[in-house]
Amino acid sequence: MKPYFLIIIAIFTLSCHKDKVVNENPYLPNYSFSVVINTSLPSYSNLNFPSNPVLITNAGAGVKGIIMMKVGTDDYRAYEASCPNQYPSDCSQLTINGINGKCPCDNVEYSLYTGVGAGQYPLKSYRVEVSGANLRVYN
Repeated sequence: MKPYFLIIIAIFTLSCHKDKVVNENPYLPNYSFSVVINTSLPSYSNLNFPSNPVLITNAGAGVKGIIMMKVGTDDYRAYEASCPNQYPSDCSQLTINGINGKCPCDNVEYSLYTGVGAGQYPLKSYRVEVSGANLRVYN
């Protein structure tokens, strides 16, 4: 019995990877993309200061865009700008409400620090790579 238990633990341990972002959401497609945001540009200068989220709607950035926010020294969060509990529609782009993202379809708010809200699914997160003033956001 013990050898089987050890094999199961080994499989679970080896299958975990710290860089893996779980984005399993039936409402939102998984588009592959990579965009570079230059925080030296005036449109993105708020990203140089904590708790100042920015909506980025560049072509090819997520489904309905990306909401980014600096949360600490060289620590950023990037989320899909689509409501996580709605299929993409005219009302499903999140709006920024302080340090929260708000879904106009159902008025549910999501923390831009944690991605968690009152809905079934949290915000879909993206990876962020910091290189000086450039932030690479990718899926």
